[in-house]
Amino acid sequence: MKFHQAEALILEVSDLQEADRIVVFLTREEGKRRGVARGAKRRFSRFAGELQPLAKARIGWMEKEGRDLVRIGSVELVRPVKLLQLDLEGILLGATIAEQVALFAQEGEPAEVIYRLLDATVEALEAGRDRNLVARYFESWLLRTAGIFPPPDACPQCGRELEGGASILASGEGLICRDCARSAHGAEAVSAGAVDFWRRIGRENIERMADTPPKPAVLAEVATAVGRIRRHFLQHEVRSLMVMERTLAALDS
Repeated sequence: MKFHQAEALILEVSDLQEADRIVVFLTREEGKRRGVARGAKRRFSRFAGELQPLAKARIGWMEKEGRDLVRIGSVELVRPVKLLQLDLEGILLGATIAEQVALFAQEGEPAEVIYRLLDATVEALEAGRDRNLVARYFESWLLRTAGIFPPPDACPQCGRELEGGASILASGEGLICRDCARSAHGAEAVSAGAVDFWRRIGRENIERMADTPPKPAVLAEVATAVGRIRRHFLQHEVRSLMVMERTLAALDS
């Protein structure tokens, strides 16, 4: 057996048998890992209160060759999640963020960029930053780190700058200029405001974006666009996103 210890962000905690839990977590060095926390459901477990989704923790685990699940031996909480757990919207949003990372992060492969993105996202949400802005920033950057949605620098077909808006290809693979979009079947227009948002995330962190945030209409447009690109790539919608949309819509009705 090989022993590992690393700072990690917890993505998911689920029940296994009567006393154990399965924990999915993300590390910089080894990407996504899945492990069993033995006895974690017991009242006086050493893991009690430590296994919080999206919390930052120092996790120690044992890995046996040929086994899919590692065995978690220790969890030391570094940064708990508090503000996100105070209301239903926060809990649901946290679940969507964690699931998206779990879908895009690879098991056993370094994930420095995704780790830093998730860490900054949780930190901003816990600091009370606008949830809509933070979610759009996170979703757009996650697609960029996966190589799915490149920065909107120039039209990949004609090379011209994307001025005055752009269009998303029907395949969801990127942005083209309005002129090229005329001959691209199914391309969907996006505003100059949305293009500017995607440019800004390349040079500004969440804190700077929050100082001069985009208008709600722009964020709504970004949400629609990144959703289209993500669905095309995954060939399905993120399950927790559908749950959040249905739940919040039912509460508003």
